[in-house]
Amino acid sequence: MFCYQCEQTDRTQGVPGCASAKGNCGKDATTADLQDLLVHATKGIGQYCALARRLGVPDREADRFILYALFTTLTNVNFNASRFVVLLREAAETRNRVRRACEAQGAPFEALQGPALWQPADSLAGLLEQAKDVGIRAGLDEVGADIVGLRALVVYGLKGVAAYSHHAVMLGYESDEVFAGVESTLEFLASDPTDADALLGSSLELGRINLKVMELLDAANTGRFGQQTPTSVRVTPVAGRAILVSGHDLGDLQALLEQTDGTGIQIYTHGEMLPAHAYPSLKRYTHLAGNFGGAWQDQQSDFANFPGPVLMTSNCIIEPLPQYRQRIFTTGPVGWPGVRHLEHHDFGMLIQAARALPGFTETAPMQTVTVGFGRHAVLGVADKVIDAVKAGQINHFFLIGGCDGAAPGRNYYTDFATQAPDDTVVMTLGCNKYRFNRHEFGDIGGIPRLLDVGQCNDAYSAIRIAMALADAFNCGVNDLPLSLVISWFEQKAAAVLLTLLALGIRNIRLGPTLPAFLTPNVLGVLVEKFGIQPIGDAGADLAAALSRKAA
Repeated sequence: MFCYQCEQTDRTQGVPGCASAKGNCGKDATTADLQDLLVHATKGIGQYCALARRLGVPDREADRFILYALFTTLTNVNFNASRFVVLLREAAETRNRVRRACEAQGAPFEALQGPALWQPADSLAGLLEQAKDVGIRAGLDEVGADIVGLRALVVYGLKGVAAYSHHAVMLGYESDEVFAGVESTLEFLASDPTDADALLGSSLELGRINLKVMELLDAANTGRFGQQTPTSVRVTPVAGRAILVSGHDLGDLQALLEQTDGTGIQIYTHGEMLPAHAYPSLKRYTHLAGNFGGAWQDQQSDFANFPGPVLMTSNCIIEPLPQYRQRIFTTGPVGWPGVRHLEHHDFGMLIQAARALPGFTETAPMQTVTVGFGRHAVLGVADKVIDAVKAGQINHFFLIGGCDGAAPGRNYYTDFATQAPDDTVVMTLGCNKYRFNRHEFGDIGGIPRLLDVGQCNDAYSAIRIAMALADAFNCGVNDLPLSLVISWFEQKAAAVLLTLLALGIRNIRLGPTLPAFLTPNVLGVLVEKFGIQPIGDAGADLAAALSRKAA
């Protein structure tokens, strides 16, 4: 295996990347290689889907499969090698169905080459042999590290787009524009592109597609669950039987709340599920008791200390410890060998487990955090925010958000947020918020200094808030007293970064380390074109941001 798609990439060897029998995420070589092969297979589906669209016979079922398949290959989503053997068979069947539709329109079979012609081997050994030729560094000796790195940027950005799109599709929101963009990107990748400008252009086009995806997901969340409203969320337990829900999928949470209503079982959120408490259609369930634990990388201790079953709805799962391995369940794209997987929102087994476990024996003293500052809530008081800026009460805005992680250096985000002056406002989204969301920030004239915008899935809210402020002050986003300080971990973050770059947003500070797939030359281009900056010392970076905007 060779993998360098996430921030926990092994950097101890000469070439950064996990190349051992097991990666730092816990993914074994067999699973990693099968995932590479599945990405190759989706390129073939994309080739035929793009052709079918041009012929007037688009296949939405195939498009949905592509999104799901790519989602399963993200970091910390699915570690079950046997599941990927099944998905590879399904990929070939899906591709062949779309091919037959194209042939029915008179398109010759010989029109497409490369991944479009791939056929799955009959055995696991055969599949692994095929995977050797299609890994992320395929063609390295012929095209060089810069081109391979740019191809990786497109692949990983596409994975993030697929994941966000899948979330929207699960809530009933999808778009032919998005499907066509995904197909086109896969078709482009299937051609083994070697032009650096074309690859960078494809990356930025993915960013534009992801903006549409973010808009769809925002519409899906607010259309299904209502507009976020500022809400105090209990972060200490109450006595009673309990289920913990982690991941991102609000549809799964809603289905579980419906099925447990009136049972006396309390439902707690974990990690990126925290913002669920801000949606009217979810918080109306009185047994949505609160949030338990911290960000995804804390799950092994959090889950071990939770006295009930755990449901993992999406990324980011870590190898379950023996203390809770028999009471963790997966659903959707998630998987771990030996862990029970639930489908079609049938949570009966999960509920049965909750009834058999003790739950919390006593109620702890009340502690809360506040969430729910999505774009509707913030823009609803935009006039007060604008007046506070004009009056000099608010001097600067910081967006400090993104993925959290366990690697050293992430205390930077805690230091940056807590050291921000009292006349500044901190917006946050993603699980990075757990670095500082229990700190007391206070307010500025009734405007909270800490505004929790939501999940990483809610990046569209932050973008809309920034654009609204720019419109109000008749300037560009880059001219606002606004600094973006972003932590990245996996491929959803890559997609959001590409969206910000596609919007022309400059001078983003990114960390705690820069992606290993960005070669020095590629990084140099991003620095030149977009002003991407690695994080440094929190105090120095904070002073530089305030100085630059004050100049």
